Amino acid sequence: MELTERKLKILQAIISDYVRTAEPVGSRTLSKRFDMAVSPATIRNEMSDLEEMGYLTHPHTSAGRVPSDKAYRLYVNDLMKKPEVSPEAKQIINETLRADIDEFDRTIQRAAELLSEITNLASFVVSPTKTEDRLQFVNLLPVDERTVVLMIVAESGKVSNTTLKLKFPYTEEALQILAKNITYNYKGRTITEVLTSNIIEDLRSDLEAMNRLAGSIMPNFMRTLSDMLNVNLYMDGLSNIFDIPEFSDLSRAKNFISLFDKKDQFVKTLMDRDDGVIVTIGTENPDVNMSDCSLITATYHVNGQLVGKLGVIGPTRMRYGEITSIVEYLTDNLNNTFRLEDGEEKENGD
Repeated sequence: MELTERKLKILQAIISDYVRTAEPVGSRTLSKRFDMAVSPATIRNEMSDLEEMGYLTHPHTSAGRVPSDKAYRLYVNDLMKKPEVSPEAKQIINETLRADIDEFDRTIQRAAELLSEITNLASFVVSPTKTEDRLQFVNLLPVDERTVVLMIVAESGKVSNTTLKLKFPYTEEALQILAKNITYNYKGRTITEVLTSNIIEDLRSDLEAMNRLAGSIMPNFMRTLSDMLNVNLYMDGLSNIFDIPEFSDLSRAKNFISLFDKKDQFVKTLMDRDDGVIVTIGTENPDVNMSDCSLITATYHVNGQLVGKLGVIGPTRMRYGEITSIVEYLTDNLNNTFRLEDGEEKENGD
Protein backbone atom coordinates (compact mmCIF):
# COMPACT_ATOMS: atom_id res chain seq x y z
CA MET A 1 0.00 0.00 0.00
CA GLU A 2 1.39 3.38 -1.02
CA LEU A 3 1.84 6.29 1.36
CA THR A 4 0.22 8.89 -0.90
CA GLU A 5 0.39 12.65 -0.51
CA ARG A 6 -3.15 12.67 0.88
CA LYS A 7 -2.32 10.01 3.43
CA LEU A 8 0.74 12.03 4.48
CA LYS A 9 -1.39 15.16 4.84
CA ILE A 10 -3.92 13.30 7.00
CA LEU A 11 -1.18 11.69 9.09
CA GLN A 12 0.53 15.01 9.68
CA ALA A 13 -2.78 16.57 10.73
CA ILE A 14 -3.44 13.71 13.17
CA ILE A 15 0.01 14.06 14.71
CA SER A 16 -0.38 17.83 15.01
CA ASP A 17 -3.81 17.58 16.65
CA TYR A 18 -2.88 14.74 18.97
CA VAL A 19 0.34 16.42 20.16
CA ARG A 20 -1.69 19.54 20.94
CA THR A 21 -4.72 17.94 22.63
CA ALA A 22 -3.62 14.48 23.84
CA GLU A 23 -7.02 13.26 22.58
CA PRO A 24 -7.50 10.54 19.93
CA VAL A 25 -8.34 12.09 16.57
CA GLY A 26 -11.42 11.16 14.53
CA SER A 27 -12.36 11.85 10.93
CA ARG A 28 -14.91 14.52 11.89
CA THR A 29 -12.28 16.39 13.88
CA LEU A 30 -9.95 16.38 10.89
CA SER A 31 -12.72 17.50 8.57
CA LYS A 32 -13.61 20.43 10.84
CA ARG A 33 -10.16 21.61 11.94
CA PHE A 34 -8.12 21.00 8.79
CA ASP A 35 -8.73 21.78 5.15
CA MET A 36 -8.74 18.23 3.82
CA ALA A 37 -10.87 18.99 0.74
CA VAL A 38 -12.37 15.49 1.02
CA SER A 39 -15.37 14.01 2.83
CA PRO A 40 -15.23 12.51 6.33
CA ALA A 41 -15.93 9.11 4.74
CA THR A 42 -12.83 9.41 2.56
CA ILE A 43 -10.78 10.51 5.59
CA ARG A 44 -12.02 7.44 7.49
CA ASN A 45 -10.92 5.17 4.67
CA GLU A 46 -7.48 6.78 4.56
CA MET A 47 -7.18 6.49 8.34
CA SER A 48 -8.01 2.79 8.12
CA ASP A 49 -5.27 2.36 5.53
CA LEU A 50 -2.80 4.26 7.74
CA GLU A 51 -3.70 2.00 10.66
CA GLU A 52 -3.19 -1.07 8.50
CA MET A 53 0.20 0.31 7.47
CA GLY A 54 1.21 0.70 11.13
CA TYR A 55 1.14 4.51 11.34
CA LEU A 56 -1.95 4.77 13.56
CA THR A 57 -3.30 2.85 16.51
CA HIS A 58 -6.89 2.58 17.64
CA PRO A 59 -7.46 2.91 21.42
CA HIS A 60 -10.23 0.60 22.60
CA THR A 61 -12.00 3.35 24.50
CA SER A 62 -12.22 5.79 21.58
CA ALA A 63 -13.36 5.94 17.98
CA GLY A 64 -10.37 8.13 17.16
CA ARG A 65 -6.79 7.19 16.29
CA VAL A 66 -3.42 8.10 17.75
CA PRO A 67 0.00 8.10 16.07
CA SER A 68 2.27 5.10 16.51
CA ASP A 69 6.03 5.18 17.08
CA LYS A 70 6.36 4.51 13.34
CA ALA A 71 4.31 7.66 12.61
CA TYR A 72 6.44 9.80 14.90
CA ARG A 73 9.60 8.43 13.27
CA LEU A 74 8.29 9.37 9.83
CA TYR A 75 7.34 12.78 11.17
CA VAL A 76 10.77 13.44 12.71
CA ASN A 77 12.63 12.20 9.62
CA ASP A 78 10.54 13.70 6.82
CA LEU A 79 7.70 15.98 7.95
CA MET A 80 8.96 17.92 10.96
CA LYS A 81 9.69 21.63 10.74
CA LYS A 82 12.00 23.13 13.36
CA PRO A 83 10.80 26.60 14.37
CA GLU A 84 13.19 29.36 15.33
CA VAL A 85 13.79 29.57 19.07
CA SER A 86 11.90 32.56 20.45
CA PRO A 87 13.87 35.74 21.24
CA GLU A 88 12.75 35.42 24.88
CA ALA A 89 14.11 31.88 25.19
CA LYS A 90 17.35 32.90 23.48
CA GLN A 91 17.83 35.77 25.91
CA ILE A 92 17.19 33.54 28.94
CA ILE A 93 19.66 30.91 27.69
CA ASN A 94 22.38 33.42 26.80
CA GLU A 95 22.17 35.43 30.01
CA THR A 96 21.85 32.44 32.33
CA LEU A 97 24.77 30.46 30.92
CA ARG A 98 26.97 33.55 30.80
CA ALA A 99 26.28 34.24 34.50
CA ASP A 100 28.05 31.04 35.58
CA ILE A 101 30.70 30.95 32.85
CA ASP A 102 33.61 30.46 35.28
CA GLU A 103 32.09 27.46 37.07
CA PHE A 104 31.74 24.42 34.84
CA ASP A 105 29.54 22.24 37.08
CA ARG A 106 27.16 25.09 37.90
CA THR A 107 26.87 26.05 34.23
CA ILE A 108 25.85 22.60 33.07
CA GLN A 109 23.48 22.26 36.02
CA ARG A 110 21.82 25.50 34.93
CA ALA A 111 21.62 24.09 31.39
CA ALA A 112 19.48 21.24 32.74
CA GLU A 113 17.31 23.69 34.64
CA LEU A 114 16.87 25.85 31.53
CA LEU A 115 15.83 22.88 29.38
CA SER A 116 13.21 21.91 31.93
CA GLU A 117 11.90 25.46 32.31
CA ILE A 118 11.58 26.06 28.57
CA THR A 119 10.28 22.65 27.45
CA ASN A 120 8.20 21.70 30.53
CA LEU A 121 9.72 18.22 30.35
CA ALA A 122 12.21 16.28 32.44
CA SER A 123 15.73 17.31 31.43
CA PHE A 124 19.22 16.06 32.14
CA VAL A 125 22.88 16.85 31.61
CA VAL A 126 25.58 14.20 31.91
CA SER A 127 29.07 15.40 32.74
CA PRO A 128 31.58 12.57 32.52
CA THR A 129 35.23 13.27 33.15
CA LYS A 130 37.20 10.99 30.87
CA THR A 131 40.15 9.12 32.30
CA GLU A 132 42.41 11.11 29.97
CA ASP A 133 41.22 14.44 31.43
CA ARG A 134 44.29 16.29 32.64
CA LEU A 135 45.06 18.25 35.77
CA GLN A 136 45.13 22.02 35.23
CA PHE A 137 46.00 23.33 38.68
CA VAL A 138 45.50 22.81 42.41
CA ASN A 139 44.86 25.45 45.03
CA LEU A 140 44.49 25.37 48.81
CA LEU A 141 42.39 28.19 50.23
CA PRO A 142 42.47 29.05 53.96
CA VAL A 143 39.14 29.30 55.80
CA ASP A 144 40.07 29.28 59.48
CA GLU A 145 43.03 27.97 61.49
CA ARG A 146 42.18 24.31 60.86
CA THR A 147 39.91 24.43 57.79
CA VAL A 148 40.99 24.71 54.14
CA VAL A 149 39.26 24.35 50.79
CA LEU A 150 40.98 22.05 48.32
CA MET A 151 40.30 23.21 44.74
CA ILE A 152 41.17 20.94 41.81
CA VAL A 153 40.67 22.14 38.26
CA ALA A 154 40.86 19.83 35.23
CA GLU A 155 41.66 20.91 31.68
CA SER A 156 38.07 20.06 30.65
CA GLY A 157 36.93 22.89 32.93
CA LYS A 158 35.60 20.59 35.64
CA VAL A 159 36.14 22.05 39.11
CA SER A 160 35.97 20.21 42.43
CA ASN A 161 35.98 22.05 45.76
CA THR A 162 36.37 20.02 48.97
CA THR A 163 36.37 21.45 52.49
CA LEU A 164 38.96 19.76 54.72
CA LYS A 165 39.23 19.80 58.52
CA LEU A 166 42.86 19.45 59.64
CA LYS A 167 44.09 18.02 62.94
CA PHE A 168 46.64 20.79 63.43
CA PRO A 169 47.05 24.48 62.51
CA TYR A 170 48.70 25.41 59.22
CA THR A 171 50.31 28.49 57.71
CA GLU A 172 49.19 30.09 54.47
CA GLU A 173 52.78 29.86 53.24
CA ALA A 174 52.77 26.08 53.73
CA LEU A 175 49.46 25.84 51.85
CA GLN A 176 50.85 27.82 48.92
CA ILE A 177 54.03 25.76 48.78
CA LEU A 178 52.10 22.52 48.79
CA ALA A 179 49.59 23.68 46.15
CA LYS A 180 52.37 24.99 43.88
CA ASN A 181 54.36 21.78 44.26
CA ILE A 182 51.39 19.60 43.33
CA THR A 183 50.55 21.81 40.36
CA TYR A 184 54.17 21.93 39.19
CA ASN A 185 54.67 18.17 39.46
CA TYR A 186 51.34 17.01 38.05
CA LYS A 187 49.99 19.70 35.73
CA GLY A 188 49.23 18.20 32.32
CA ARG A 189 49.15 14.62 33.61
CA THR A 190 45.93 12.65 33.36
CA ILE A 191 43.88 12.18 36.49
CA THR A 192 44.42 8.45 36.20
CA GLU A 193 48.20 8.95 36.09
CA VAL A 194 48.09 11.11 39.22
CA LEU A 195 45.92 8.55 41.01
CA THR A 196 48.41 5.77 40.28
CA SER A 197 51.47 7.80 41.30
CA ASN A 198 53.07 7.78 44.74
CA ILE A 199 52.37 11.44 45.30
CA ILE A 200 53.25 11.60 49.00
CA GLU A 201 56.69 10.06 48.38
CA ASP A 202 57.19 12.55 45.54
CA LEU A 203 56.89 15.39 48.07
CA ARG A 204 59.27 13.97 50.70
CA SER A 205 62.11 16.27 49.65
CA ASP A 206 60.17 19.34 50.77
CA LEU A 207 60.09 20.96 54.18
CA GLU A 208 59.11 18.74 57.12
CA ALA A 209 56.27 21.05 58.06
CA MET A 210 54.92 20.81 54.56
CA ASN A 211 55.27 17.02 54.59
CA ARG A 212 53.18 16.91 57.75
CA LEU A 213 50.56 19.05 56.01
CA ALA A 214 50.79 16.90 52.90
CA GLY A 215 50.23 13.75 54.92
CA SER A 216 46.93 15.21 56.13
CA ILE A 217 45.74 16.68 52.84
CA MET A 218 46.91 14.20 50.21
CA PRO A 219 44.52 11.32 51.06
CA ASN A 220 41.64 13.78 50.57
CA PHE A 221 43.26 15.01 47.39
CA MET A 222 43.36 11.47 46.00
CA ARG A 223 39.75 10.77 47.00
CA THR A 224 38.61 13.98 45.31
CA LEU A 225 40.49 13.08 42.14
CA SER A 226 38.84 9.67 42.15
CA ASP A 227 35.41 11.29 42.52
CA MET A 228 36.17 13.50 39.52
CA LEU A 229 36.30 10.38 37.35
CA ASN A 230 32.69 9.60 38.23
CA VAL A 231 29.81 10.64 36.02
CA ASN A 232 27.66 13.52 37.24
CA LEU A 233 24.02 13.31 36.22
CA TYR A 234 22.02 16.50 36.70
CA MET A 235 18.25 16.06 36.45
CA ASP A 236 15.56 18.70 36.55
CA GLY A 237 11.83 18.96 36.02
CA LEU A 238 10.82 15.42 37.01
CA SER A 239 7.70 16.89 38.63
CA ASN A 240 6.64 18.15 35.19
CA ILE A 241 5.47 14.66 34.28
CA PHE A 242 2.52 14.97 36.64
CA ASP A 243 1.13 17.68 34.34
CA ILE A 244 1.33 15.34 31.31
CA PRO A 245 -1.87 13.36 30.57
CA GLU A 246 0.07 10.21 29.63
CA PHE A 247 1.43 10.00 33.18
CA SER A 248 -1.82 10.69 35.02
CA ASP A 249 -1.85 6.94 35.68
CA LEU A 250 0.18 6.59 38.88
CA SER A 251 1.76 3.29 37.80
CA ARG A 252 3.08 4.87 34.56
CA ALA A 253 4.39 7.86 36.48
CA LYS A 254 6.10 5.53 38.93
CA ASN A 255 7.63 3.55 36.09
CA PHE A 256 8.95 6.78 34.58
CA ILE A 257 10.50 7.96 37.85
CA SER A 258 12.09 4.54 38.40
CA LEU A 259 14.21 5.10 35.28
CA PHE A 260 16.34 7.53 37.25
CA ASP A 261 16.72 5.29 40.28
CA LYS A 262 18.97 3.16 38.07
CA LYS A 263 21.42 5.98 37.47
CA ASP A 264 24.23 3.87 36.02
CA GLN A 265 21.93 2.18 33.51
CA PHE A 266 20.36 5.48 32.45
CA VAL A 267 23.75 7.16 32.05
CA LYS A 268 25.02 4.22 30.00
CA THR A 269 21.99 4.55 27.72
CA LEU A 270 22.81 8.23 27.22
CA MET A 271 26.55 7.83 26.68
CA ASP A 272 26.10 4.95 24.23
CA ARG A 273 24.19 7.25 21.87
CA ASP A 274 25.82 8.76 18.80
CA ASP A 275 27.13 12.33 18.77
CA GLY A 276 24.96 15.17 17.53
CA VAL A 277 21.23 15.60 18.10
CA ILE A 278 19.61 12.17 18.35
CA VAL A 279 15.88 11.42 18.72
CA THR A 280 14.73 7.96 19.80
CA ILE A 281 11.04 7.20 20.01
CA GLY A 282 9.24 4.68 22.20
CA THR A 283 10.29 1.12 21.43
CA GLU A 284 13.42 2.39 19.63
CA ASN A 285 14.92 2.93 23.10
CA PRO A 286 16.97 -0.04 24.34
CA ASP A 287 15.47 0.09 27.84
CA VAL A 288 12.01 -1.53 27.90
CA ASN A 289 11.03 0.88 30.69
CA MET A 290 11.37 3.69 28.14
CA SER A 291 9.00 2.16 25.59
CA ASP A 292 6.43 4.90 26.27
CA CYS A 293 9.02 7.68 26.15
CA SER A 294 10.93 9.71 23.61
CA LEU A 295 14.48 10.81 24.27
CA ILE A 296 16.18 13.77 22.59
CA THR A 297 19.89 14.16 23.29
CA ALA A 298 22.76 16.30 22.05
CA THR A 299 26.51 16.22 22.65
CA TYR A 300 28.26 19.22 24.16
CA HIS A 301 31.98 19.99 24.10
CA VAL A 302 34.58 21.94 26.04
CA ASN A 303 37.37 23.40 23.90
CA GLY A 304 36.31 21.11 21.08
CA GLN A 305 36.63 17.96 23.22
CA LEU A 306 33.60 15.72 23.76
CA VAL A 307 32.43 16.10 27.34
CA GLY A 308 28.86 14.90 27.83
CA LYS A 309 25.23 14.72 26.83
CA LEU A 310 22.22 16.88 27.50
CA GLY A 311 18.60 16.54 26.54
CA VAL A 312 15.01 15.87 27.52
CA ILE A 313 12.83 12.84 28.11
CA GLY A 314 9.06 12.76 27.94
CA PRO A 315 6.10 11.01 26.33
CA THR A 316 6.18 10.02 22.67
CA ARG A 317 3.52 12.71 22.20
CA MET A 318 6.10 15.47 22.08
CA ARG A 319 6.60 18.78 20.24
CA TYR A 320 9.58 17.33 18.40
CA GLY A 321 10.36 20.28 16.14
CA GLU A 322 10.20 22.94 18.84
CA ILE A 323 12.09 20.89 21.43
CA THR A 324 14.80 19.82 18.97
CA SER A 325 15.37 23.50 18.09
CA ILE A 326 15.73 24.40 21.77
CA VAL A 327 18.13 21.50 22.47
CA GLU A 328 20.26 22.47 19.44
CA TYR A 329 20.35 26.15 20.39
CA LEU A 330 21.22 25.49 24.03
CA THR A 331 23.94 22.99 23.04
CA ASP A 332 25.50 25.43 20.56
CA ASN A 333 25.43 28.13 23.22
CA LEU A 334 27.00 25.82 25.79
CA ASN A 335 29.72 24.82 23.33
CA ASN A 336 30.48 28.48 22.64
CA THR A 337 30.48 29.29 26.34
CA PHE A 338 33.31 26.84 26.94
CA ARG A 339 35.24 27.43 23.72
CA LEU A 340 38.39 29.31 24.60
CA GLU A 341 40.22 31.21 21.90
CA ASP A 342 43.81 32.26 22.52
CA GLY A 343 43.89 35.92 23.40
CA GLU A 344 40.14 36.27 22.94
CA GLU A 345 37.15 36.32 25.23
CA LYS A 346 34.78 33.38 25.48
CA GLU A 347 32.20 33.47 22.76
CA ASN A 348 28.48 33.51 23.52
CA GLY A 349 25.39 32.61 21.55
CA ASP A 350 23.30 35.07 19.57
